[in-house]
Amino acid sequence: MTRALVVRPEPGNAATVARLRTLGVEAQGWPLFAVAPVGWLPPDPADFDSLLVTSAQAIRHAGPGLARLAALPVIAVGPASAAAARAAGLRVAAMGEGDAVAALAAGRAGGLIRPLHLAGRDHVTTGCPTIVVYASDAVPVDARAFAAAADGAVVLLHSARAASRVAALIPPARRGAVALAAISPAVLAAAGAGWGRAAASAVPDDGKLCVLAQAIDRAGPGGDKGP
Repeated sequence: MTRALVVRPEPGNAATVARLRTLGVEAQGWPLFAVAPVGWLPPDPADFDSLLVTSAQAIRHAGPGLARLAALPVIAVGPASAAAARAAGLRVAAMGEGDAVAALAAGRAGGLIRPLHLAGRDHVTTGCPTIVVYASDAVPVDARAFAAAADGAVVLLHSARAASRVAALIPPARRGAVALAAISPAVLAAAGAGWGRAAASAVPDDGKLCVLAQAIDRAGPGGDKGP
């Protein structure tokens, strides 16, 4: 049976673990980061024509300040952020395919040219005015225990920060026994080299990443090699 290790923060961690288990994967959650809101003051909504949301966490942790911006339509980076926005009562006007560049292009096609980016403290620069509404901080981890859990498993990587931390926790001598499934080529590159098997999803979607993780395990030692 495929064995997988999920390192993304909650609540996404539990969702990914559940999705893997429906595929018959023996999944274990081991969050390497914890997400929490940070204090922020909402600007005048008249200065913007939309909200750029590149993570569902921005909606979940924006707090009461989001209400002042609720009349602005949302440009969502992908289905997960779009679903979070709708659940919060916001109107999604445009959606990308998991990439901020594509999301902004979709917004421009709909006439939205002055977005406000609601982001995490560690975020990709989009060129838009940005307000940090949450932070994702590393949680303490026993490196030996983590490396032991990853041995013989597929580790799912949802972010470059997670990839870098997994690489820091697993010494090069032990990487040959670990497989990686990354949500994008850029995330996979952040993990470095030396892994037994590794592949990146062509589309940054959690469901496709879970299927990829299952496929990597089935490929066995002759499967895709790391970068």
